[in-house]
Amino acid sequence: MSLEFLWYIPNQVQPGHRGDDVVVENHNSLQTLTSHARALEEHGWGGALIGTGWGRPDTFTVATALAAQTTTFQPLIAIRPGYWRPANFASAAATLDHLSGGRVLINIVSGKDNLAAYGDGEGDQAHRYARTREFLQIVRKLWTEENVTYQGEHFNVTGSTVALRPVVRGERRHPRLYFGGASPAAEEVAATEADVQLFWGEPLDGVAERIERLKQLSEKLGREHAPLEFGLRVTTLVRDTTDQAWADAEAKVAEMAQGKGGTARDQNWQAAVGQRRLLDLAARGEVLDDNLYTTPGRFGGGGAGTTWLVGSAADVARSLRRYQELGITHFVLSDTPYLPEIKRQGDQLLPLLHGPITPPSIPD
Repeated sequence: MSLEFLWYIPNQVQPGHRGDDVVVENHNSLQTLTSHARALEEHGWGGALIGTGWGRPDTFTVATALAAQTTTFQPLIAIRPGYWRPANFASAAATLDHLSGGRVLINIVSGKDNLAAYGDGEGDQAHRYARTREFLQIVRKLWTEENVTYQGEHFNVTGSTVALRPVVRGERRHPRLYFGGASPAAEEVAATEADVQLFWGEPLDGVAERIERLKQLSEKLGREHAPLEFGLRVTTLVRDTTDQAWADAEAKVAEMAQGKGGTARDQNWQAAVGQRRLLDLAARGEVLDDNLYTTPGRFGGGGAGTTWLVGSAADVARSLRRYQELGITHFVLSDTPYLPEIKRQGDQLLPLLHGPITPPSIPD
């Protein structure tokens, strides 16, 4: 199974994010965001996650603009059921996939958001994930079948056909569907309907346990699609030496502790099961699995910024290889400032990650 290495493009109204200069002008202009996307192409990355949330620039619009400015860049477009209806989304995504030559990736997000702002009333967690399951089922059908009729509790379509199909290439039938979530309701959706389950930067034992549980759940629930794949979304702080990496990591956290260079943690993140798992890691120690730094979560780091893999390129590559040995094949990495780190990690880290895992040598 081939490996996928993606980055993150900041899709925000306000500048400044974990170390980026807060006075950057035109930080979300087409010129600036295109420079990130083109740098990703030039430095070995497959593409980038573009985040979603009410109040951000519209994710799908940003992804479309960047796809038009690049040739190999794959936008991993985060979208929300409720903000989109499945037939509208299936058509829009198929169109962009067609126009970009099959470069679209999709990240389905079901966590809480400012629902009232865009007129959603998705209710409690069970309701949200039940609706997400229907959304995924309908979208996949519309991408692969004709005259689709689906009567669900949350969505209905009758005699629906997406005339412009996604690009079919080899085993690829449609854009890959990424998904995240750590609650039991979320894991049932992942086990049956997603293509890739994304994990935050948890220690190896936690990721191994979740992979095994999802595999068993897939079998128990009668998964009908190709086997579920697994991905890791984590901050990677890479420097020329191990000592320099830790010095810089600790300096960044010291600024976060003083309220500099960080952002206020999203209360919706804080309520999520996966986010709580990350925040609870600090009780196990400041550093887990050699170089998984948990302290950022104590000072405002949220999501992928809660835990960081810290070290030289060789240190971080070794850690990512250990996740790969567990079955992780999709990696969504990042650090700030984003543009310089695209280049540094693309040139120093990625070459150490391509190719098969080399078994450890056994001394004579």
